[in-house]
Amino acid sequence: MPARILLARHGQTAWSLSGKHTGRTDIPLLDEGRGGAKLLGERLRRGPWNGLPGVEVRTSPLVRASETCELAGFGDRATPWDALLEWDYGPYEGMTPDAIKAGRPDWLIWRDGVPTDVPDAPTRGESVADVTERADSVVAWARSADRDVLVFAHGHVLRALAARWLGFDLSFGARVRLDPTSLSVLGWAYGEPAIERWNDTGHLA
Repeated sequence: MPARILLARHGQTAWSLSGKHTGRTDIPLLDEGRGGAKLLGERLRRGPWNGLPGVEVRTSPLVRASETCELAGFGDRATPWDALLEWDYGPYEGMTPDAIKAGRPDWLIWRDGVPTDVPDAPTRGESVADVTERADSVVAWARSADRDVLVFAHGHVLRALAARWLGFDLSFGARVRLDPTSLSVLGWAYGEPAIERWNDTGHLA
């Protein structure tokens, strides 16, 4: 079977709840996020997933993703991977979109990235090209063998993966929402890369 990639976004955090850009700040899960991660795991243990035997698992090393992975029951099978880190927002770390747009009304992260040359920023920040390169490395790994892969990561980087899986520019990521603790599947249709499932939160209902 051609490779598919299953995407699990981490559970709810205080910053994701308030809409703050959470890049490299290591924010823990809320109780709601921990509960959602367990429900995601229960879902993946039922059909049609049946615990995903043989799946290769990788996770962002940040605690909100790695704890989601652990609580879902895949921690002992997971390898941390920096390629799955969230977009490095640099000077925009911890800011809401409204706060950023107060100074840059036309700003769109999927087109503009973030400034990478602010001396006192908490981190360097990443351009669209930087994130595209990381996403491409994950896509190449996922397609490297005939087996499913499961990744636990973050909203923006997972949307970037979807764009690159489909062969689109990162700007496609602006057109797809991704909620905390959601499950998505990127696969194939008629021999072409396709979205099989997107932003599925049925396990949280």
